[in-house]
This record gives sequence, structure tokens and C-alpha cells, in this order.
Amino acid sequence: MSVIDPPVFDCDNHYYEAADAFTRHVPRDMQARCVQWCEIEGRKYHLVGGRLARAVSNPTWNPIARPGALYEYFRGNPHGHSPLEMLRQREPLPDCYQDRDARLRVMDEQGLEAIWLFPTLGVLYEELLKYDLEAVQSLFRAFNRWLEEDWGFAYRGRIFAAPYLSLCAVDFACEQLDWALSRGARVVVMRPAAAWTADGPCSPANERFDPFWARVHEAGVSVVIHAGDSGYTTHGYTHDGFSASFGASYAPSVKGFLIERAAYDFLITLWPCPGFVDTLLTL
Repeated sequence: MSVIDPPVFDCDNHYYEAADAFTRHVPRDMQARCVQWCEIEGRKYHLVGGRLARAVSNPTWNPIARPGALYEYFRGNPHGHSPLEMLRQREPLPDCYQDRDARLRVMDEQGLEAIWLFPTLGVLYEELLKYDLEAVQSLFRAFNRWLEEDWGFAYRGRIFAAPYLSLCAVDFACEQLDWALSRGARVVVMRPAAAWTADGPCSPANERFDPFWARVHEAGVSVVIHAGDSGYTTHGYTHDGFSASFGASYAPSVKGFLIERAAYDFLITLWPCPGFVDTLLTL
């Protein structure tokens, strides 16, 4: 492909999590409350908090749908092909989806100067654990350590991987932010949802979180509110729960709009708060 001039800074790149991304650094006595692997009828799945997670049909990512598999679908699907059939055009998992040096080579081929790099499954699992705050903290403290080891937070000044932060407890959020900043993080990510705390759900703009947002403002780090599992109900119009799969006919559904609405709600909540407009982005 031709190289784009000038180089592009891609603000919505993703990785596919390594097999041990959610387990490598989780203490042994917490693993059953966080994420484990299981096998059902020959397929591997994640157990999250002891419950089967079906957010994706193949969390090993191998094989994976080919890049551009849905190109025609999102351009009107002129041939009327099923999106499920399109996604069945798979290939072995390329190295660049999980290896930072391989990703740099692909970035050079594509004319990308730098990227922000976000989770794929990582934005889905806080919802499944939100009633176990100790598990949330254990899992994402471990997940961020994996991320720093495998990708780094500012690798070669070109790959800016975003640690995942949770407001489930303000001390934990500040701890993880300080830890990430000390290791060069330029961007952090969280899900668009009310913070689930020991006192129940709470607005992210609640004054209890002032120490966290003050650190964000002082550091000038970007906080990305990335679409994920925000726990929104469909009020009976369709099945609740997050799923990346397409239905048999993929008819219009309110569910398709909830993932966007969660980000709007989050930003509207924070809008009156000084300094947030310059800090927050949504993807």
C-alpha cells in the first residue's frame, strides 16, 4: 500500500490479549475470583468470577478474522452476504496483534507515526466482577503489569498502550494512576459507567474522586472513555449482556445504540466539572 504523507497518529488501535494477560500476575488465592481458562466441547473460554464469559466466541484469538473482512458490510453490503459468513474468513493470528516489534513493522508499512493502544477484552470484565471489589482490584492491577511488560506504556515513543483504570475505590484508582505515570503512561482508559464502589454505584464526578481527577489534571494525561460493557439494560427490548456476535439477521436493535449512549452519559455527568473537557476523550 502507498505510504500516507504526513504520517498518521492513530488514536484507536487495539491488541488481542495474550493467553496469560488476565492470569500472569494475579495472586494464586485470587485466581478463581478473577479470570480462569476452561474448555467446553473442545473450545476454550474465560471464566470471569467463576461464570462463563461469552463476550467473544474465541478468546484465544487464533484463528482470527482477516483485516477488512467486513469492508463490504459497512459499505451497504451490496451483495447481501451474511456478516457471520464474512467473519469466517480467518487466518492464523498474526504476530503484530500481540508483539510490539512486529506491530512497529506494520505501522511503518501503513505509514503510522504513532498509536494509542487499547484492550479488546479488558474493557469487558469489570462489569462481570463489579460486586467483588477485591477481585476488580486484583485483576486490573495484574492486567496493567502484564500490559507494561508486553507492550510498555510508551514503547519507542510510538506505541502508547493505555493501562485500564477503575474508580471502584479512589485509593486504588490513584495508586494505579501514579504507578502508570511513573512508568511513562501518556494515556489511560476506563469504561463509560457509573463507578461501582463499596457504597454502591456512584457518579464518576462525585467529590470522593477529586484526588484522582486532580492527579489527572496535574499530570496532563489523557483519559479515554472507551466503549465496552457498561452494564446497561435493554429494558426487555432484546437480551441483556454484552456480546460481539451478530444475530441471524442482524436486524436493527436498541442494543446497538447502548454502547454509544454509555459514553454520552459519562461525559454529560462530568461536563460541568472544571478541567475535564481538556482531559477526556471517547472511543
